[in-house]
Amino acid sequence: MNDCIFCRIVEGEIPSPRVYEDDKMIAINDVAPAAPVHVLLIPKKHTPNVMTAEAEIVAHMLSKVEEIATQLGIKEEGFRIVMNTGEKGGQTVDHLHIHLIGGKDLGWPPC
Repeated sequence: MNDCIFCRIVEGEIPSPRVYEDDKMIAINDVAPAAPVHVLLIPKKHTPNVMTAEAEIVAHMLSKVEEIATQLGIKEEGFRIVMNTGEKGGQTVDHLHIHLIGGKDLGWPPC
């Protein structure tokens, strides 16, 4: 999907330093962070959202949250993970991604 910005980042066409990478996913800093720590966990294989994703990739990405949160220094103080789905759900890029947000007090509700 050469028109997908996340596919282009995964392929290296758009430079973006990796916070984490393995054979299934990458994690990069969000370009418009909502908190001091705001990274995106992105599967390497294109899938539009959590509704179309294979359960295995979602499970893999979630299994890496603790490692990445530890690396970023937010594991102990707490953080939020978010998967937006669809336009009304706030999804702005049609490629599954998980927001890992922390480094400050996060209010509730988030809207």
